Amino acid sequence: MQEKPFNPFIAAIWRRLAETMLVEPSRMAITPQQVVDNLQAMFGNIRGKTPFNTGLSVFAAWVVLGGPVWHLAPRSFRVWRVKRRLKNSRVDLFQDMARIRGIVYAGYYGHWLPAPGPNPDQQAEEDANRDNPVLSAIGYTLPHHRTRAGTPDDPAIAEFTGNDLPASAFVHPDAIPDEVEVVVIGSGAGGAVAAANLAAQGYEVLVVEAGPYLSSSQITTHEKWMSSSLFKDGAIQTTRDRDIIVFQGRTVGGSTVINNGICLRLAAEGETHPDANDVLATWSALGAPIAEDALEHAYERVEAVLGVHEIDRRLGRNNGTRLLAGWDAYKVGSTEPLDQRAVAGWFRKNWGSKTEPNACISCGYCNTGCPYGRKRAMPESFLHRAVTAPRPARILAEAEVSEIGWGPRDGDGRRVANAVKLVLPDHRGKTVRVTKGVVVAAGTIASSNILSASGIRGTGKNISLNIACPVPALMPGDVIAWDEDQMATFIDRGDFLIESHFQPPMSMSSLVPGWFDEHFRRMHHYNRLASAGVLFPADRRGEIKGGQLSFKLKEADLAVLRRALALLTKIHFAGGAEEAYPALLKGETLHAGMSHGEIDAYFERAIREPDDVVLSSSHPHGGNAINADPAKGVVDLDQRVHGTANVLVCDASVMPSCIRVNAQLTTMAMADRVTYGRRVFG
Repeated sequence: MQEKPFNPFIAAIWRRLAETMLVEPSRMAITPQQVVDNLQAMFGNIRGKTPFNTGLSVFAAWVVLGGPVWHLAPRSFRVWRVKRRLKNSRVDLFQDMARIRGIVYAGYYGHWLPAPGPNPDQQAEEDANRDNPVLSAIGYTLPHHRTRAGTPDDPAIAEFTGNDLPASAFVHPDAIPDEVEVVVIGSGAGGAVAAANLAAQGYEVLVVEAGPYLSSSQITTHEKWMSSSLFKDGAIQTTRDRDIIVFQGRTVGGSTVINNGICLRLAAEGETHPDANDVLATWSALGAPIAEDALEHAYERVEAVLGVHEIDRRLGRNNGTRLLAGWDAYKVGSTEPLDQRAVAGWFRKNWGSKTEPNACISCGYCNTGCPYGRKRAMPESFLHRAVTAPRPARILAEAEVSEIGWGPRDGDGRRVANAVKLVLPDHRGKTVRVTKGVVVAAGTIASSNILSASGIRGTGKNISLNIACPVPALMPGDVIAWDEDQMATFIDRGDFLIESHFQPPMSMSSLVPGWFDEHFRRMHHYNRLASAGVLFPADRRGEIKGGQLSFKLKEADLAVLRRALALLTKIHFAGGAEEAYPALLKGETLHAGMSHGEIDAYFERAIREPDDVVLSSSHPHGGNAINADPAKGVVDLDQRVHGTANVLVCDASVMPSCIRVNAQLTTMAMADRVTYGRRVFG
């Protein structure tokens, strides 16, 4: 039986919160106790201190609200008390209430009924939830129960397992080798590309990944379980001050397993705003000149492996097309030069074409792993190439690297890595000797921590984020935005991007702002919601402190955010929306008929500090920046750690400044640039 992470006292608080945050219990589709049971199951699947720390946050919020007095009061008083605290408090401790609210929503909208039998397949799981009371109440249909024509333009819902990694690729914890030539730390965008390139050159490669491997048959549409299985900290990781949620994958394949597959280059004609910051020029000015042609060739190689191309229009037929239509309607009346020069279109992705056997079936679950094996994430692409090379790479899952070990210095006085120290799930330690080299690719936060623990100075500085903030909108009729690719279209406005975006019920409940009965009303209009989000760059604002990301936005960042949210709201109304719900802490509603000046003034008043708005990022980069000068960067122009002979960094942490767009493709290209066709070790 699964362990319950919350004791009876904390569980009782969760139950009271469910009775308060949602709606009168008599109107709920499941009982408050079922919400608590769902949270016990979700947090019971999350490793580390997250369940304990979340319990502390719940207790602290309970005390702030009034403790036993609040707990025993009627619902009307409990709601009034929360509203009063929201209105009058800017204490960070109380800002946790917004995060707690989102967790309660996850416990409700993530409700899932178990399928009979010991190993039910995807079809059986969805059949068991055909009459799921929560999903039925909001009008949501699971993928297997949607009507499809079974044609290339409307493919049937079916699982594809042809790209799953073979069992032979994985090393059992009791069979970890004592010695290998190369260890690659991390299996995401950068680590997988490096592993494939090194294996192709004949190196003996061991890829070490902190998270588990879930094959396509193990990934399901059970959102609650997938979020707690595939994300670091169960998808509720935040910056130190809790202002920004930071989504990172913790699974074989890293964040490529739980992202939307968007493949944007740093700059591309017809894809990038002509007035946008020239990223490579910025890097060069910082002391990190990267040859444009070398990066271009790397992009081409990576895109060829992934089959990157503009997605089929069928994948954005509902929500994606609405964003572009609203933009066209808005742009006609705009005199703003940045608007007139903006670029809008359809994303290029690694989905493959509709004629391929693993063509995307637009189920809408990209962010919790593809449950039908259609995504070309790292396990289905570069890791697959690595483990099927003539000298196959091997993967050690569910093992963390604590530090790199060092041997005698070489003739040039450089440090030489000769080991990596592992920590296994049962807390056993294991040291693996390294004879050739180490590639660090565990992501901005983990790579910085590993390098710092290994005695590398200057790590974890000048970290950038692309920060996202959603604005759902209520349309006059049904949109059915959930029956398509989650992110299909974009607008590059130069200083920020706008991207169409929608989620299945549990995840969407955390994106739809609002409290109490109003949030419940909005979710019961789920089929009428359209949604998009803004993505704005926050350049070199963060650093790692105590192992966590500390990130402080400046007024200039908030000014960009206000402009971006105002523009997206105007686009929604130009596209026919009746209401717009910007992701502000207090969850206000904006109504059609507001003038552009009124919308601008609203956001000026509403956003005074980061606590006022719900922000997230899936793109941490920087921290171990490239620089020709060892005093200004952690790695050299070939991404080798300064002062070392055989340690490379091949993830987004090497980026010297904010790249402004989704980071997946550039992370892969940067790793390919320094590992393709060259003997980097020995």
